[in-house]
Amino acid sequence: MTTSAAISAILLAILLGAMIPGPSFVMVARNAISLSRADGLATAFGMGLGGIAFAGIALAGLYTLLFAVEWLYVALKIAGGLYLVYIALRIWRGASQPLSMQTRGGQVTGSLRRSFWLGLTTQLSNPKTAIWYGSIFAALLPQHPQLWCYFALPSLVFCIEFGWYTVVALCFSSRRPRDVYLRAKGWIDRIAATMVATLGLRLIVAAGKDGL
Repeated sequence: MTTSAAISAILLAILLGAMIPGPSFVMVARNAISLSRADGLATAFGMGLGGIAFAGIALAGLYTLLFAVEWLYVALKIAGGLYLVYIALRIWRGASQPLSMQTRGGQVTGSLRRSFWLGLTTQLSNPKTAIWYGSIFAALLPQHPQLWCYFALPSLVFCIEFGWYTVVALCFSSRRPRDVYLRAKGWIDRIAATMVATLGLRLIVAAGKDGL
């Protein structure tokens, strides 16, 4: 396989991984619907930067270190799981409360900085994403990649992650989905919280098994 073909395969695999519904998808969609399109895009931007971080880590070979140092791998899983449970609790507690919104020019908006950090930390706190990246890079990246790969890959990964979640934000920020969300906010928030908490608890349980 040529270097270009390997890069194309890596990007396709990352796109497929991003399209699988998970905490990142939930956060972007929820912020786009409940806050504003700009907040959804800010969250998507955080996801994209998280993708750059994972690509850099995978290129640096930290994937091998995580498996070589077992306690570090277990600690990463537990920390990520606890963070997801914390986010789920925040969503659940706010399910029955009116959304805290500000109106600017007739458009609903939240804190773009908060939305950005939520996207970035949600992406970085998911060890499954780290392992997914590491596995893809380990399996598809040539043993001795050309120098341009170290510069091009993180940028291309950002385009894939940010591009996909931008599509999610734009789709979920239109008027009809927002109106549906506001009418069924309590149920939707509780479902989203349950999904995120389940993923977090599964990570913690898996970490416990790995540590045995």
